[in-house]
Amino acid sequence: MKVYKTKSGIVIEKDSNFFLLKDENWDQFINSDNLFQKAEKFSRSLAPMADGTKLLENEILAPVGSQELWACGVTYLRSKIGRQEESKDAGGGDFYARVYEAERPEVFFKSTPHRIVGHGANVRIRKDSTWDVPEPELTLVVTSSGKIVGYTIGNDMSSRSIEGENPLYLPQAKTYDACAAIGPCIYVTEEPLDDKTKIQLIINRNNKKVFEGTVGIDQMKRKPEELVSFVFRECSFPHGCLIMTGTGIVPGNEFTLKSGDEVRISIDHIGELVNVVR
Repeated sequence: MKVYKTKSGIVIEKDSNFFLLKDENWDQFINSDNLFQKAEKFSRSLAPMADGTKLLENEILAPVGSQELWACGVTYLRSKIGRQEESKDAGGGDFYARVYEAERPEVFFKSTPHRIVGHGANVRIRKDSTWDVPEPELTLVVTSSGKIVGYTIGNDMSSRSIEGENPLYLPQAKTYDACAAIGPCIYVTEEPLDDKTKIQLIINRNNKKVFEGTVGIDQMKRKPEELVSFVFRECSFPHGCLIMTGTGIVPGNEFTLKSGDEVRISIDHIGELVNVVR
């Protein structure tokens, strides 16, 4: 099943049918250890919408309410190599090599809800950055108890020039207005996401493809549950949280995003997240 947040309310998609919940609070609905059963119960009790696809086209929002967005880094080998390359001149490459092998992963605070955009909205690159990339990431939907109840697509916009200058500049490289996109929905399933799941990134510029990459989530060095455990070690999340799990697709050093680029991220079972860079 898929759960969408829209201007009209929560929409559940099941078996190509759409069901609208007008009066449900997003935070209370999503922050449930029994989210799959809850969504299934609603889908059985409501009549299908006649124009669900049209409503989503016109009213879709980022699937977030009061949740914080956290992120993890250097969880794929390609990310480790990319971070080492961008920071070698500053002498920071060894940090990334060590965290890739360490017991403790890199986790960091990414964004409050108001800096997150949804499907079809604009993401941003910093005006004081010269080297920028999107980072396509499987994003976990986690309840306040620490249970993974769903998955969405995340775009962790990043300034490689700022982070590469000094690892201590990470918050500036990662957190700013429209620094993250998530969506288009939350994929809700009773079972963990299949290890064969693929993530694809396509970047178009002036209607021409300038980058394409694919990675399987089976290439992640750490399991989603391990990442969740570290985020929750000394932090509480009254409304639950979202956790980006890191990227395994890193464009080459010669590539940087430009205003007007279209970023398309797809993940099996979940769908496609599309944003334009401004």
